[in-house]
Amino acid sequence: MTLVRYEPWALVSRFTQQLDRALAGEADRASVSWIPHVDIHEEDTRFVVVADLPGVDKKDIEITAEQGVLTLRGERRAEKKAAAEGFARVERSSGSFFRRFTLPESADAEAIKATHTNGVLEIVIPKRPQEQPRRIAVEAA
Repeated sequence: MTLVRYEPWALVSRFTQQLDRALAGEADRASVSWIPHVDIHEEDTRFVVVADLPGVDKKDIEITAEQGVLTLRGERRAEKKAAAEGFARVERSSGSFFRRFTLPESADAEAIKATHTNGVLEIVIPKRPQEQPRRIAVEAA
């Protein structure tokens, strides 16, 4: 008797990966092997992007911000195991990844900082101070 694991969200996950690959562009489409999960939230003075990158070394992560787009790319290297160790199944993805996010106009792209701790990448994007309206005094002519 063969047991088959039921994964109801596998189709949705596969569709999301294909959509992300299609939107990534021709140059990056062939090189994307997996897509990290990302949480994004806004605070009063900053935006925070948190990405799950277990098994990815910080030297293998590249973050760029240009023309209002934050790009996160990198690679998770596969562990080399000998076949004699008896591996029957490998589910953890390895290879390159690629994500892009449009930055809001209030984001200060020059002051972005990133930290990588225990497989979690946190990117902090400060907000630019809003211009306050300048009051103009009216003088008598």
